[in-house]
Amino acid sequence: MYDLGGTALFLSSRDLQIGRGEPVQDTARVLSRYLDGIMIRTFDQSEVEDLAKYGSIPIINGLTDYCHPCQVLADLMTIREHKGVLKGKKLCYIGDGNNMTNSLIVGGIKMGMEVSVACPKGYEPDAELMKWAAENGKFTCTESVLEAAKDADVLYTDVWASMGQEAEAEERKKIFKGYQINSDVMAVAHAEAMVMHCLPAHRGEEITDDVLEAHADEIFDEAENRLHAQKAVLVKCMLD
Repeated sequence: MYDLGGTALFLSSRDLQIGRGEPVQDTARVLSRYLDGIMIRTFDQSEVEDLAKYGSIPIINGLTDYCHPCQVLADLMTIREHKGVLKGKKLCYIGDGNNMTNSLIVGGIKMGMEVSVACPKGYEPDAELMKWAAENGKFTCTESVLEAAKDADVLYTDVWASMGQEAEAEERKKIFKGYQINSDVMAVAHAEAMVMHCLPAHRGEEITDDVLEAHADEIFDEAENRLHAQKAVLVKCMLD
């Protein structure tokens, strides 16, 4: 916002009446009188949808437990920068079928990419979303990391325990052991495959240190592109 010439304020739950029990729809109406747009990061997808339903200004989903669309815009931008095109490329995600996975599936399929996901049983992406992906593009979900990674143009991973799952971290380390981007996985992907991570990375868990360092340029281009992609979101939502 500052780069685009606007101003921004950060409001935590401690700064809002919503933290004291005010209904989301009331907060949406009040803030719509003060602001030109809201970007919200929260746990419950319904909070974002209620803000959009009752607010009269653009509401941007910065992250929920269900999806992470702003991150995926930066990811797709980075893939296109490095690969030239998106359509026809294979994107492989390895790890938890979380909000990141859900949004990667939607973004990849919409851009004409083949999408494969490798995750442990019981940790698959949203079932309805996977059904949509299978009906609208080339999509697979498997427990086999090497099967999913075969001939991939892009390999992507995320931490095994996301925000809000800290208490499950040790148990998740056992469940997700092996769901890692390492030299064995790189060997079955395309020789020129790029590696992506939405950061922060837990080196030695979901990705090995040597793979991350070998693909650091791609991963930190991805991090930088959060700035540029989100500027585009602000322009599209608030100036169009």
